[in-house]
Amino acid sequence: MRAASEYLEYFLQPGEFQFSDDPDVRLRTLLGSCVAITMWHPRRRYGAMCHYMLPTRGARRTGELDGRFGDEAYLMFLREAVRYGTDPNEYEIKVFGGGDMFPTVAKAGRLGIGKQNVVAGIELLALHGQPIKARHVGGEGHRVVMFDLWDGNVWVKHQPQVAAR
Repeated sequence: MRAASEYLEYFLQPGEFQFSDDPDVRLRTLLGSCVAITMWHPRRRYGAMCHYMLPTRGARRTGELDGRFGDEAYLMFLREAVRYGTDPNEYEIKVFGGGDMFPTVAKAGRLGIGKQNVVAGIELLALHGQPIKARHVGGEGHRVVMFDLWDGNVWVKHQPQVAAR
């Protein structure tokens, strides 16, 4: 494990996307029902992480890409991979999050937003032919995710929801 003084850490807020060509970077975020997708190029040690809140904004999309939406965050990744002269298919993909933050609230036959986010992300990656190397999704509660670009490791601390007493 590297000492904190040996790398630069970026914390992603909901809706943010970060791509880096610096292997001395750690990307970190905190997820509830949101989903983070990490992408790592093992030879060049480039990496990206998104923290999206909703699967899509659909027909309302106008103007610039918005990282709050999974489909647009993925397009941001594709844009950056090409900009840095890499093939998106050379990246290792991992998916995290989509926890049910309110498990006692009835969903009236619908998928909760966490599950919607997970399903949308997995389907989007499959549509683009990108295999998922690892995932830690669903369940209850939140996750802290740390992604080290120097070796591609992703560390997850999952804190299940604690029932109110």
